[in-house]
Amino acid sequence: MKLLFDFFPVIIFYLTYTISKRFVGEVDAMVLATALLIAATCAQVAITWWRKRKVEKMHLVVLVLAIVFGGATIYFHEPIYLVWKVTLGNWLFAIAFLASHFIGDTPIVKRMMQHAVELPAQIWNRLSYMWIVFFIAVGGINLLVYNFVILKYGSQQGFDTWVQFKLFGMFGLTIVFVIIQSLYLARHVREKPAEEV
Repeated sequence: MKLLFDFFPVIIFYLTYTISKRFVGEVDAMVLATALLIAATCAQVAITWWRKRKVEKMHLVVLVLAIVFGGATIYFHEPIYLVWKVTLGNWLFAIAFLASHFIGDTPIVKRMMQHAVELPAQIWNRLSYMWIVFFIAVGGINLLVYNFVILKYGSQQGFDTWVQFKLFGMFGLTIVFVIIQSLYLARHVREKPAEEV
């Protein structure tokens, strides 16, 4: 459920672009979809705040990137800014996860998951490095896909193909990674016992 919530703005972007390009043309559809992507990301942060009275730093980073790069996409009518938003977002997460090994005493992944599971320190570190590699790889794959389809199909059909990848490809890669992570954790995890009343 959390994964779907995290992909909520991307789903809104995809649906808006796919439906509206039939009526207003590809460029206007891209601008409209980007505007709704920014609005959906703002709504995502607001909903998280309303439910938990706190917002994950990752969501705030995504919001800032959406506003800056989405705003550039709208202003210049140029999709490359959206492409770079995805790549830079993933690479920033990789840097943050890596930096958490040297700043403070707890990797980010442990801070995010330790309320649910107990793991030895070396497993937390391995898990963190798995996420770092995943973020770097996804950022690179995003650029490779965009550049490949643009070279092969031209700018407009290439952008259409990238939009498909942005939702289905990224979602699929994330699902595969989460499954691999779960299989790895299953060998090491010790669930925290429920607190006695």
